This record gives sequence, C-alpha cells and structure tokens, in this order.
Amino acid sequence: MQYRPIGKTGMSASIIGLGAEYLDNKPYELVEETIHASLEKGINIIDVFMPGDTVRSNIGKALAGNRKKVMLQGHIGSVDLSQQYDMSRDLEVCKRYFDKLLSCLDTDYIDFGMLFFLDSDTDIDAIFDNGVVAYAQDLKQQGVIRALGASAHNPATAKRMVESGVIELLMFSINPAFDLMAGTSDIMAMMGTDYAGIVQSFDPARAELYRLCESRGIGITVMKTLGAGKLLSAEHTPFAKPMTTAQCIHYALTRPAVVSTLIGCQSREHVLDVVRYLTLSDEEKDYAPIISSVKRDFRGSCVYCNHCQPCPVEIDVAMVHKYLDIAVLDKSSVPPSIRQHYKELSSHGSDCTQCGSCEERCPFGVPVAENMKRAAGIFDL
Repeated sequence: MQYRPIGKTGMSASIIGLGAEYLDNKPYELVEETIHASLEKGINIIDVFMPGDTVRSNIGKALAGNRKKVMLQGHIGSVDLSQQYDMSRDLEVCKRYFDKLLSCLDTDYIDFGMLFFLDSDTDIDAIFDNGVVAYAQDLKQQGVIRALGASAHNPATAKRMVESGVIELLMFSINPAFDLMAGTSDIMAMMGTDYAGIVQSFDPARAELYRLCESRGIGITVMKTLGAGKLLSAEHTPFAKPMTTAQCIHYALTRPAVVSTLIGCQSREHVLDVVRYLTLSDEEKDYAPIISSVKRDFRGSCVYCNHCQPCPVEIDVAMVHKYLDIAVLDKSSVPPSIRQHYKELSSHGSDCTQCGSCEERCPFGVPVAENMKRAAGIFDL
C-alpha cells in the first residue's frame, strides 16, 4: 500500500480507502470479511456516513482490536429519523446521531468529523447559524474528533467551505464524467498527457477547487470514483469504451490535493480486486487513451453540458440525468445516497411540464421529457 499525507493534519491515508455504504443491510459476516480484508491490505481509512445503528455496530464489531489501525470519517448530520436515509441541520438531532455513531462503533473518538452533504448555500448557512459548526469545533477541542472535514458534490459550496478556514479535509465526488465539460463538437480533441492541456477540458470550477485545496493544504478524499459503476459499463460510459477500476482510481489520484479514493466494497473479493491497482503497470493504469476517445456521436445521451437550460420550472436537467444514469444500472438496488441527492434537488422529474424547450436546445437529441418521466418513476415514489 502507498500512503499520502492528509494536508496539514499530520496524518497519512492509504491511497485506496474503503467506502462502507455497500455494507449497509449486509450480514455481519460479510461486513467482517470486507473490513478484515481491507486491513490486511493496508487500507487505513474508512468512510462511515450511513446513519443506521446496525451497519455502524457491525463495522465497530469488525474493527474490535484494530481501531487504532484505521482512520474513520464519521458524518455530523447524517440521520434516519423516518427510518430512511436523510440529513439534518438541527443541532440536537446532529448531536444525538453523532453520539450514537460513537456508541455503535464502540470508540471514544472519530478521526475526521465530516460536516455532512453541503451542496447549497442554504446548507452552509444552516450549519453555521444553527451551531453545528461550533459543536464540531468543540468536539475537536475535546479530542472527540481529530480533524474537521466536510462532504460535498457542488464545487461552489465546497470552495466556500475551503475558503471558510473551518475544514481540514474535503470529501468530494471526482471522476472523468463529472470533471470534463462537454461541447457541441469534439470535446476532447486536445486531451493529452500534459496537465495544462487536460485543465482546458475541465469544468473550470472543479479544476479551481482542486488547485485551491492543494494551495491551502486541504486533502481530498474521493467518493463516486467509479461513477457508481457507470464508467465501467459499456452501455453507460460517455467514452468510446468502458474504463477499468484501476483507470478510474488512477484518474482520481492524479487530481491535485487528492489523498485517497474511497471505493465501495462488499466482500473480500471486491477488496482484492480494487487493490490490484497497486500491482499494475503504468500502461495498465493509463486513463488518457480512454478519455481521449470520447464518443463522437452523443445522440440520445446526456453528457451533462447544460445546453438545455434554463428550464421554466427550474429543473436541473443535467443532475437529474446524472442520478438517473446511475440508478438505471440497477433499478432494484439504487444506492440510498443517490436517492437522497435526487431528493435534495429543488425540482424533480415529476415537475416537468413536457414543454420541450430543453429538447429544442439539446445538441445531442436527448429525449429529456421522457427521461424526466423515467426519473419520476424511479425516484418520486
């Protein structure tokens, strides 16, 4: 295993970490198998954002005797008040669930107390105004958390948190599909191995965020490295052919400030497959040939370019498509986090008036109105 320093915290993380979401609703034996395989392979950072007592307790039990070998990301604001994955900005609710996290994990400290899911200015204003940030800072002062972090998917809100000076770690979604801007022509013609050339094809807001984190000494742990499997799928990848797990990992690890990629695993076999990255040649990990061969014909496929905007009812069409694309990989088992991300959008597929203005502007002939119906059928239940 290889390790990287986590910004200015004085801690170092394995470049491959474990995202524990897929251990939710799994039997303890499978949780133990996955956790132990991770420890054996030198993985020393695990993200535990799930609010349920059972999965938290299973992870705590599996870590018995090994707590000091691993750093945990625990989230402040992740709740399941209605027996459903949700979030809260209410201070007392946040306190109660964080106390339960410590209790379930059978630990008296969390390495990274993560301010949970900050994807809008409203989210950020709430945690400052409601005392959640002050609570987290007090936990750090007491030694209950070792460092303060935040999780986000929106580069603008992530940037705001970095510039606030409050956080020391950012958990952010990074993969080529999220990073690269799509145009109306050959959007990756200039893609190459030179980083300066790559930046010109990036969403500038995301590129700026990564550079800002690096300049401020704030490490990034990566979620959505594989795009929930989309980048590995021949049907759903935006590229000419699917990427490999190793190529996705390598892409994330080559972004500025990135410390570790947190990969969702749910068995020993999955862990062993992921850490194969460490044994592969540079050629096998090289993602440039895949990304530089973006499909020339995007007809019918949303590439999240936002040419469809503005929507009369303010639907974020690209984000709805992004979540829909992930959901249709396995409609019987949509990740709870994807459902929650969709839920937090200000408007949803069911709000679509079928006016067709988006389809008139879409350069790729995406059947947006029909896809909004599909999204409503999957998410708006």
